[in-house]
Order: sequence, then C-alpha cells, then structure tokens
Amino acid sequence: MHSRSSRRGVEAVSAAVLAMSRHLEVREVLQTIVASARELLDAEYAALGVPDDHGGFAQFVVDGVSDEQWRAIGPLPRQHGILAAMLHEAGPQRLADVRTDARFGGWPAAHPEMSDFLGMPVVDGDEVLGALFLANKRGPRPAGGGCAFTGEDEDLLRTLAAHAAIALTNARLYERSRELTLAGERARIAHELHDAVSQKLFSLRLTAQAAAALVDRDPARAREELRQVAALAAEAADELRAVVVELRPAALDEDGLLATLRTQALVLGRAHTARVSFSHGKVRALPAAQEEAVLRVAQEAMHNALRHADASTVTVRLEARGRGAVLRITDDGRGFDPSAVRRAGRHLGLVSMRDRADGVGGALTVESEPGKGTVVEMEVPGG
Repeated sequence: MHSRSSRRGVEAVSAAVLAMSRHLEVREVLQTIVASARELLDAEYAALGVPDDHGGFAQFVVDGVSDEQWRAIGPLPRQHGILAAMLHEAGPQRLADVRTDARFGGWPAAHPEMSDFLGMPVVDGDEVLGALFLANKRGPRPAGGGCAFTGEDEDLLRTLAAHAAIALTNARLYERSRELTLAGERARIAHELHDAVSQKLFSLRLTAQAAAALVDRDPARAREELRQVAALAAEAADELRAVVVELRPAALDEDGLLATLRTQALVLGRAHTARVSFSHGKVRALPAAQEEAVLRVAQEAMHNALRHADASTVTVRLEARGRGAVLRITDDGRGFDPSAVRRAGRHLGLVSMRDRADGVGGALTVESEPGKGTVVEMEVPGG
C-alpha cells in the first residue's frame, strides 16, 4: 500500500515537473509550481512567496483563493512569523495548527481560516529563492490530533521544491537573456536609424539651402530642388515609420499572438475612422519566430490599409492550415496595380513583408486592383 502511494507521488511529481518545464516566464512558473503543489498534496490552499530585499515579497502567488478574496485580503504579507522562519532558517515547517504557533501574528479579516500548515523553502545552493506554503489538508483528521500533512507529504514537497528551484532559476535566466537580446536589438535599430535617416536629413538640409539660394536667380532650378526636398522628406518619413514598427512593443510573450493581434486591431480602430476587426479560428501555438513574423506582417498590412489606401474597413483573420496558420488582411481601400511592384512594393513595405515570411519558411501573396481593395495573405508552416 505504501509503495503504491509512493509510486503515485513520484508520478505526480513528474507530471508537475513537466508542467513547470513548459513555461519560461517567471510568473507562469510560479503559478504552475503553486497549483502543482496544491494538487500534489491535496491541500485547500497553496502559496509561493519570492522575497525582496526590503522585508516584503517581490512576488506572492496563491492558489485556492478567488480573485475577490485576494483583493479583500489587502496588501502582500511581510516577512515575519512562520514566513520569516522559512526564508531565514531555510527549513521545513509542519504544524498541526498554525494559529497556535508562538510565531503566528494573525492575518487580515478577509483571510481564510487555516489550521494544518506545511511550508518548504525553495533553495538554490545557499540562496533562498522563495518559500512554498500549503494549508488545510483535505480528508479526515489524524486520530491523535496531529498535523494532517504527513512525513511523506513533506518529502514530496521537498522534491517538488528542488525542481521548482531549477525551473525558477531557468525562467529568470531566460528573462535576463531576453532583456539583453532586446537591448541589443534596440542598439542595432538605433544604429540603422543613425545611418539611414541621418544621411537623408543631412541631404535634405543641403538641398533646402540650395533651393533657397536659387529662388531669385533661377526659379526653375529652385522648383526642381524643392521637389527633391519633398522626395527626401518622404524617404526619411518612411525610414522613421519602419523603425517605429520595429520598436513597437509586441506583448507576445505576455499575452500571446491572438490577444496581441486583437489589441492591435482595437487600438488602430480607435486611432482611425476606419472599422478594424480581428477574428480567428482554433489556431495552435506557433514557434516564437513565426508568431513575431505574423504580428509584424499584420502591423505593416494594417498600416498600409489605413494610411496609404484610405480604407474604411479592414478585417484581420487568423486560422489554422495543417500544422501552421494563415493570416489574411483584407481592406476596401483604393488598391494598387501589383504589376507595378518595383514602385509600389517598397513604398507599401511588401518587400519587408515577403522577407519576414521567407525568413520563417512561410509565403506571402498579395491580391490588389486599383479601386478594389487589397488582400494580403501570409502562410506559416507551424512547428
């Protein structure tokens, strides 16, 4: 009987570890750890606190408490009492009734009543990354009136906490790596901005000065120089627009592709008089590079429809195709002649959109006709 229970415990820990390994965001890892611990030990409540350097908690994640209850409870707890013991003594705490412990300092009025308590620090070497707290073991009370959490529960939670330390450390390293990648990408874009736009603005200034000098003695040449000024200004504006698109926060990691596309459509619809809508089918998750490419193409195509084509309606649709997905942006704007791709393609960002599609193994097609709108379709293969 004991071996069967132990085997179930090992299987449950394995499932919890696999669940943790699927996430890279620190917040998601914390939530998965808490939910896994609560389910694994059959507790009514679970929480995980990550301490800050000021006597409080940088993050505190709970499971078993509703959002309404959590809001009513009030501010995050401080590092005191039982919580402090686990964070500073780095040892487990198993109590029959936390309320009778000498270190118990009470809790807010809206806080749920708790008795049985099991706490375990999450440790990486000598560093305490956080602490897991479980309360109110479900099931019958032990005959002797002791803690309902057993020694076996404590062993399982210790194992889970060890894997949680690895998952949390990996998530922090991932977020740090992403921050460095973003910093490097911004530096690259800033360099490109300096090289491309600065040169155009310098030429623009020289050409404007030449036009001013020619206004009185050679009006015809002055007009030609002013036409060149207008062309240079348009090119500089296009370069700046491209940089803004690159820097626009995607929120992909936090919200996912579908929510991000929906938000983009909503924001653009509010900023323009056109009606911008987004819909989707049941689309499976795509590799990160493909999701970013889909988002960037959608942004470019919506921008074209609203700024260049004077569209009154723009529809964005994402749906599954095989293991991948198809993005379709349709507008009722003025359209253009696809045969004039050399002239119109660069102006409308079609070259960059095709490059993005090609870069992730996808394909981009554009259907348009003067006066009859445009359809941009991008297909990506999935993972």
